[in-house]
Amino acid sequence: MMIEPSRRLSSLELSQKILEMGKTGVYRESIFEALRPYATKKQIRAAIAHAKQCGLHSVANLRDDTLGTYYQLDLVKYQTLKPTLNDTLPLMEQGELAQQLLTTTRTLHQILAFTRMAWMALAIAACISFLLGSNRLGFGTLSGAVSIALLWGVQQQWVRRSPTVKDTQLNPLPPNDR
Repeated sequence: MMIEPSRRLSSLELSQKILEMGKTGVYRESIFEALRPYATKKQIRAAIAHAKQCGLHSVANLRDDTLGTYYQLDLVKYQTLKPTLNDTLPLMEQGELAQQLLTTTRTLHQILAFTRMAWMALAIAACISFLLGSNRLGFGTLSGAVSIALLWGVQQQWVRRSPTVKDTQLNPLPPNDR
């Protein structure tokens, strides 16, 4: 596929090009030279970082002083991740993927906190209703509290089993920097 030199490539296209280059092996400087007419160095660096998450890895004993790091694609990892690449690469277009993950994680935890407060408030309202002698209102609010508490419990289990949420735990720092 030939690309017009004047046309800028998107991050999606850059990552895919780098992954294609990595199938046969490529030096870092060669990537920059090949893609320089289509993107800035910063965009290329970001695309290399994303390609590393998709199976591109460096081969230390093939490193060159002038050409830099030698990259090769781990085809097994690439094939297992290929179905999800079509979903993650467009997210990269919209902004930094890590920031989006952190925002999603925070939103999930806020939803859980709101649900927890709702069932606790309804449970307190039920207790007050029973103490004031309004059994029907107490039973209704208690039923609502139990329903929301069950929903909260299911959500809590779902979030705990989610690998992306478990790994971030609302902390953007890597585990060794915490």
